[in-house]
Amino acid sequence: MASTEKLRLEIVTPKGLVLSEDVEEVVAPSVRGEFGVLPGRLPMLAALQIGLVHYRKVGSSEMTDVAVGHGFVEVNGDKTLVLTDRFIAKDAIEVLTVRERLKEVDEKLEAWGGEHDDPARVDLIEEEQWLAAQLEVYGDPAVARVLEFRRATDYSDLAAPPVSEADATVAEDGAELAPGDDAEQA
Repeated sequence: MASTEKLRLEIVTPKGLVLSEDVEEVVAPSVRGEFGVLPGRLPMLAALQIGLVHYRKVGSSEMTDVAVGHGFVEVNGDKTLVLTDRFIAKDAIEVLTVRERLKEVDEKLEAWGGEHDDPARVDLIEEEQWLAAQLEVYGDPAVARVLEFRRATDYSDLAAPPVSEADATVAEDGAELAPGDDAEQA
């Protein structure tokens, strides 16, 4: 694929096209971590998580940041398309309102007494991530408290894992025993 000097970055929300710029570089937050896009990149599709999209306009040396919500990023040829449920640029952020709401959300999360994977808690965590991303775009990042959701896993219905050779003990008669078994039981 021939390398071009620029990329077309388009960000689309349910309200329509919110950003369309010629850029030299894009960095976006995927569910597997940030990734960068330069002209000539091979095609790709990635799931987007709440965070910042950084881009450098053609001819500029400075990166511009915008906050985005969940969605997808498609890179194909000289175009990077971001489909997201939320978008905000620095000039649209109301810092005092965001900080006040972040404080409320943090208090709710700190007082949370329910299940960790409760959809209401997950919604609060995602709102906290969105608010923190806005403050970071503004240049006044928040101190994160619970910016990650880890689903609790119930392993009670799984069978015991197989015993590896390193964990097995050999009984006096040569039979292998699982850890915790007595040689006398053999």
